[in-house]
Amino acid sequence: MTAHRPGSAITAMWAWDNPVDPAHDPRGRGYAPAAADRLAAFARAGGLREVHVLAPSGTAGGPVDAWLAEVVAALHDAGLTVSAVAGTRGATPGWVEATLAVAPWDRLQVAVVPWTTPGEGRTPADVGRSVTDALGAVTAAAAGVPVDACVPWWLATATTDDGHPLLEPVLTGASRVALAAPGASAHGPGGVLELAAPAVELLVAAGRPFTIGVQTDVPELAGGTEHTFFDEGPVALIRECGAVAAALADVPGFDGVAVKAHRAWRRLLGV
Repeated sequence: MTAHRPGSAITAMWAWDNPVDPAHDPRGRGYAPAAADRLAAFARAGGLREVHVLAPSGTAGGPVDAWLAEVVAALHDAGLTVSAVAGTRGATPGWVEATLAVAPWDRLQVAVVPWTTPGEGRTPADVGRSVTDALGAVTAAAAGVPVDACVPWWLATATTDDGHPLLEPVLTGASRVALAAPGASAHGPGGVLELAAPAVELLVAAGRPFTIGVQTDVPELAGGTEHTFFDEGPVALIRECGAVAAALADVPGFDGVAVKAHRAWRRLLGV
């Protein structure tokens, strides 16, 4: 894989998959490269500072919980910060209690997934309410562990009935934000920087630290070729993330680019 220098533009990634056989735990994904030692080695070789790990609820004490404990320990040993991630529907007080019992997580993250605009039957306002409600519930149960949000760019341009951006209450409830701005290039129409710009303005005004999230998923999962580096390749990913970081280097609170996700990134690299 491509190793990054200290101070790399890419500082974080999401890890959605685990190596557990689904026959042994219904939450298992059976993805061998997600074994704790291999995941930590990938993150360390990439020069990352943080990994956001999906912590699925259910089957307390099962093999996935054992893997989560191993992953947190391995990533801590590698000097990385580790966040436990849940989607808005799974981010409940019960999830917090169960997740914090498994391992000494540094942070919790409530994530809006997928990042595409809502389909039929769900509106942007529905998504905005779900993430702010989940942030409140998780924060109340988190016993002081910082709670972050991962939200898509369009929450900054979609508004409430009274004209306020849906992102505003998220910024009130989150300690930090991973802002998904999934373009296939840094600059130009539909590029990462154009997508991110309205939200960055709100983030800076609110004084919230943030990363910019990009995708390496296949277009079918990402919402189209314009929202992923899958077709662009690993060299373009590094180059364009560097351009994003250079453009935002002097913006208060900017903390690098986060890549979604471990499995897709490895596939992009061919490892």
